[in-house]
Amino acid sequence: MAKKKKTPIVEEAPPAPVLYQPITETIEKNYMPYVMSVIISRAIPEIDGFKPAHRKLLYTMYKMGLMTGGRTKSANIVGATMRLNPHGDAAIYETMVRLTRDNEALLHPFVDSKGSFGKQYSSNMKYAAPRYTEAKLEGFCSELFSGIDKNAVDMVDNYDGTMKEPVLFPTTFPNVLVTPNLGIAVGMASNICSFNLAEVCDGAIAMLKKPSVSTERLMELIKAPDFPGGGTLIYNQAQMLSIFETGQGSVKVRARYSYDKEQNCIDILQIPYSTSIEQIMDKISDLVKSGQIREITDFRDEIDLSGFKLTLDLKRGVDPDKLMTKLYKLTPLEDSFKCNFNVLIDSTPRQMGVKEILKEWIDFRNKCVRRELEFDLQKKKDKLHLLEALAKVLLDIDLAINIIRRTEKEEDVIPNLMKGFDIDEIQANYIAEIKLRNLNREYILHRVSEMEGLRNDIANIIDILSDDLKVRALIASQLLEIKKKHGIPRKTQIVGEENIPVFEENEEEENFPVRIMLSRDGYFKKLLVTPRMNPVASEQKLLKETDSVAFFFDATNNDELMIITDKCQAYKTKISSFGPLKSGDNGDFLPTKLGMDDGEKPIFIQIRNDYPENENLIYLFENGKGVRIPVSAYATKGTRRKLTGAYSDSSPIVAVFAEKASKPVDILMISNAERAILIKSSLIPQKATRTSSGVQLLTLKKGQKLREAHVEFESKFENTKGYRKLKIPATGTLLEEKDIDIQQLKI
Repeated sequence: MAKKKKTPIVEEAPPAPVLYQPITETIEKNYMPYVMSVIISRAIPEIDGFKPAHRKLLYTMYKMGLMTGGRTKSANIVGATMRLNPHGDAAIYETMVRLTRDNEALLHPFVDSKGSFGKQYSSNMKYAAPRYTEAKLEGFCSELFSGIDKNAVDMVDNYDGTMKEPVLFPTTFPNVLVTPNLGIAVGMASNICSFNLAEVCDGAIAMLKKPSVSTERLMELIKAPDFPGGGTLIYNQAQMLSIFETGQGSVKVRARYSYDKEQNCIDILQIPYSTSIEQIMDKISDLVKSGQIREITDFRDEIDLSGFKLTLDLKRGVDPDKLMTKLYKLTPLEDSFKCNFNVLIDSTPRQMGVKEILKEWIDFRNKCVRRELEFDLQKKKDKLHLLEALAKVLLDIDLAINIIRRTEKEEDVIPNLMKGFDIDEIQANYIAEIKLRNLNREYILHRVSEMEGLRNDIANIIDILSDDLKVRALIASQLLEIKKKHGIPRKTQIVGEENIPVFEENEEEENFPVRIMLSRDGYFKKLLVTPRMNPVASEQKLLKETDSVAFFFDATNNDELMIITDKCQAYKTKISSFGPLKSGDNGDFLPTKLGMDDGEKPIFIQIRNDYPENENLIYLFENGKGVRIPVSAYATKGTRRKLTGAYSDSSPIVAVFAEKASKPVDILMISNAERAILIKSSLIPQKATRTSSGVQLLTLKKGQKLREAHVEFESKFENTKGYRKLKIPATGTLLEEKDIDIQQLKI
């Protein structure tokens, strides 16, 4: 019988120890490198005005020789750029699209394009695939690369070390202020608007001449942002000063239009840079459907080869200027551009105003120009050094020929020339490499004649480098040349805000009958009154299953409403500010529409176009007290839309009623002990102060409180004579068994 093999006992390895890491250490080691990579290498532009993606693309096109010659397929450019930017061809092509002339996103485009590249002002106009489009660099790009081959900026290895790329471009003008830039990093963002090139050059020249130039002087030269899409900028002095000093602020831009009298239509020709034609058309469509805009019969996109155009067909007799003032108020035809000038300076993000950005650019450009001059200086010195040797050879050409001819070994030629003419090795190599045909007096005299010019150039460069004022003067002269060569008139018109007509809501709105509903959940709805409208059916369609109607009445579109809430506040609004909705819709949620506080609910609403002394609001509280406040106490001056302290907060509110002039109303009050009193509102004393707590109306025992109050109660209570009281305070009468409310409680 075979022996059973013993199963070896395998000891289980002890569990690996759990390593705990503080959250601060996790963020520092794992998250912060990602954050810094996004900020420094992706989203925030540097002082040359470019992000890495832009710089890699443009430099690739420069190395491809696309500054001159014909265009090449965009696919070739995208493929070549991946040697520097290996983040996918789609991202590279999207970057190039924005830099093209056809996309119209820049005041001065960098890419000369051919094909469909979409439009900055339209989200629906898509660009064609890179295999269909062609591109090359614009001539304007010469200002970006000037000096790049003269050691003007540092060059670093690309991601795999196979080629070099520039850290920055030695831009000869403050491109950071001329090219618009938007970048969202981690914990910060950058939103730089474009300024006019000629104005920016003037501002930079002024600062070069006088570094302490005032902000006010700069604002005279660089008047305001200039957007590629044009439009009209509404000039606000305080906001502009903030942008120039801190880099933060907001500028309002509105569309520009023309009126075609023959066709009775408005042609919108320029829109704000921060919006699109689709956003504008969608908003106009909503306003037309809701009835807020009734002056337009049709509108359409008429963009063609001649440029942007949005056409609005008008009804007969409509004033186009008043309509546009209204549209500016209600649509993105007027929009704000929020400036946030975050720029990387030596890999550190800094928020700077226009003035500080110009100062940093001048410092950067100063270094670039000095490096270019030092490069040229060294080249000229090297050339002069060689020509000095040539001048010595000129004294005895035959000796040079004899030295070379009589030298037996090739390696002895250079040493023999060095001895024969008292020159160094570099000069001897240059002499030895001269072709035999050039060893004649004419050639050598021609070359030697350059020496005087070289000496003058060297002396001039040394003189400039030794004087910072001369370097700044050189930069200023370059800027002046750029302004003359590339400057263009402003595209964005500037208008002072004091000259902008203000849209007056009550003057513009058309008046027509409407039906108003407010539900207990706070949903407000405005219905257009039509001959076929069934009030009962309409009321049913307005409600959710869990909601009910609190107020339902007729009004006109220009009526003003006053809303009382459960937080002792009153709100005023015009019915015209609400759009008429379809019967099946829930309506506008009033707390959101009016900007109420969290948890605040409307409890009373009425038409209130005036505030006479002989009309009152009646407030009833849980503690059984009540008060009458004249509506004149709620009259406000100007356009104030919110009123705090509308009534007393000494006890929770139960009900609010309106009392017309000399027309007291009957009020039925019921406590939680099922006791009721019926009194005339004239018994409630009137108080002039809104926050008066009132007087006791219903006598309550301990633990009892006023539960509800009604002014329309005939349908719920069959016989109310027994509840009538002629004096206050009064003790409530027990509710009768036949009253509907009691029956429902028993069921």
